[in-house]
Amino acid sequence: MKDLAAMDNISNEAFKLLKQLNVHLEQETKYQPREKGLILLESTAENDNTICPKSRNAKVEDLWSLTNFFGLSMETFVLAVNILDRFLAIMKVKPKHLSCIGVCCFQLAARVVEEDCNIPSVHDVIRISQCKCTVSDIKRMEKIISEKLHFEFKATTALTFLHLYHTIVLCHSSERKEVLSLEKLEAQLKACNCRLIFSKAKPSVLALCLLTLEVETLKSLELFEIALRVQKHSKVNDKEMLYWRELVSKCLADYSSPECCKPDHKKLVWIVSRRTAQNLHNSYYSVPELPTIPEYDYMNESESEDSCEDMSSGEDSLSTSPPSDLEASFFFDDYKPKLKCRSRHLYPL
Repeated sequence: MKDLAAMDNISNEAFKLLKQLNVHLEQETKYQPREKGLILLESTAENDNTICPKSRNAKVEDLWSLTNFFGLSMETFVLAVNILDRFLAIMKVKPKHLSCIGVCCFQLAARVVEEDCNIPSVHDVIRISQCKCTVSDIKRMEKIISEKLHFEFKATTALTFLHLYHTIVLCHSSERKEVLSLEKLEAQLKACNCRLIFSKAKPSVLALCLLTLEVETLKSLELFEIALRVQKHSKVNDKEMLYWRELVSKCLADYSSPECCKPDHKKLVWIVSRRTAQNLHNSYYSVPELPTIPEYDYMNESESEDSCEDMSSGEDSLSTSPPSDLEASFFFDDYKPKLKCRSRHLYPL
């Protein structure tokens, strides 16, 4: 079987894509989490002193919830997970610090990927995530993470290869672009990112497994042959490929089952004290009484009741509220404030 680069009908675009692929293949090991650290983390039992796989996976789901809430890109999420895993693989972290670390990884990834106008403020992320830390805590932790990772954040990830593989396959295929859905492949990668074990896989191999599994479901001989050429060009041996394909296939099967709690469906909540909740009820669903505003009409001396005031009340800061059993939904779509129409009287001069 010919390699992709040796094909006679290769276009300039396809050639440039292969050059990009070669560059990323050389760099991918540099940005992988340390394997020994991941193995140690994977074997850690659940306790109060060290991070275990369950707590790491839960934090990754929180990262996706934050990404989804602020409307940031998939690239930001994948990069945040990469930064988190690289840091956890070289540092022994206590569970009480994990929420602060997660926010820092999210912020660092957003600064690399997103436009400045789309990066959420630290105050907003702290308030939304309920991480119970201050801006100073975040700055100190960011400094620690940055120094430990040598300020290398713009990493080559599985998403990098997934986008490249998808584009390369379509360049060599006569199939319609809609047949091989990039959105579906990204959703599957998201599911794999929520499991620690896939941080041990090479990003190129993980992306290739997702691609070939999807091509198999499409039952396209042409796409399958191109995927095999991509595997050959990426120098991924069959033994490694079969090992990770089996794990990815099982993960996707579990993820698609109704029993699985998917990150997309996980709503963020405010955990507030009873006193704060009472204040919320009072402020969100009522408008404070204000004195009537006198207005003077110089043209005609008539009274009018022609306006409805749009009034909104301030909200208590919830980032410092102590936790309790009471939860309130964070999503503003479910909240529509009740407005009172107040008549304004006009007095003749």
